[in-house]
Amino acid sequence: MANMAQAIRMALHYGEENLGLKEIFGEDVGPPLGGVFTVTQGLKTTWNSPLDERGIIGAAMGLGAAGRRCVAEVQFCDYIYNTIDLLKLAGMQSWASNGDWNMPMTVMTPVGSGIRGSIYHSHSFDATMTHIPGWKIVMPSNPLDAYGLMLACLKDPNPTMYLKPKALLRIRGQEKIPGEPDLTPEGEKQLKEMIDAPLGDRSKWKARWPQLEDYTVEIGKAAKVREGEHLTIVSYGRTLPLAVQAADQVAAEGISVEVIDMRTLWPYDWQMISESIRKTRRVIYVNEDTEVTNFGEHLVRRTVEELFYDLEARPKLLAGAFIPGIGLADTLEMASAPQLNHIVDAIREVAAERA
Repeated sequence: MANMAQAIRMALHYGEENLGLKEIFGEDVGPPLGGVFTVTQGLKTTWNSPLDERGIIGAAMGLGAAGRRCVAEVQFCDYIYNTIDLLKLAGMQSWASNGDWNMPMTVMTPVGSGIRGSIYHSHSFDATMTHIPGWKIVMPSNPLDAYGLMLACLKDPNPTMYLKPKALLRIRGQEKIPGEPDLTPEGEKQLKEMIDAPLGDRSKWKARWPQLEDYTVEIGKAAKVREGEHLTIVSYGRTLPLAVQAADQVAAEGISVEVIDMRTLWPYDWQMISESIRKTRRVIYVNEDTEVTNFGEHLVRRTVEELFYDLEARPKLLAGAFIPGIGLADTLEMASAPQLNHIVDAIREVAAERA
């Protein structure tokens, strides 16, 4: 019953022990804090970097170019934008060298709304990141996928971007990570005692890791998390659980919704998405990045180009408002990014439309 932060932490430990992970670093990533979301507590290869995002990405590139597998964290994605040119260079290496130069580096950063982080801690980065070729990009929506996608990133010989939906980092999973204690209240307490650092003095604390096993989610493979007949929702990250809740809610109205979790933004599983759309003939793409030049707009364009004659309603994008930032007030945040009620309304609208 690990939460997502614990799942990522266990995946990083597995990487240290089995996948040649040599360096995990970033702002407050090392002791005593272990990351602002506790994702790196108890790991043996962590260290604290200066408050310098360009330095963090540059160091990761240097380590990766030397073949020293690393994970670099930018504390919030709001502060990764000044590294775009470096991300571009990292993505070029394999292509520019015709595959001769690999760069085994993973960058992880928290994204999205949901913690009342206001304008400096609530941005999304998925659309911007998909504009930078050469990277594989993942975003989990549950702890088991968080574990499996991190292992996939740690096995990849080239740059991977691991986007952590901060609103889900404390949400507990319903599926067991191979090796964690049983999915019971007792097992949850046992895991916490094993790998969560205590409050107060941590100078003598050491994690006691469970006997973790390999569980890898293949990059580029989506997951169908709910079967349906009348409409398809395609989502990822924070909005995926909301899509499932919305689908359950409208089922009482006779609307059968299929929900697909992309899990990987690049490369993405167009085969699963297109097969679902051909079946249901309606689709809504949901994410919380701003709606202008949103990655969902690419998916809508491809849907229209390739599946136009299979559609019985216009494809719809439900995304964040095109505003400079998200306000601190609860009502402003709720109005700025898709919430459950927005998804329910979108389902009703698209389900009622006839071509």
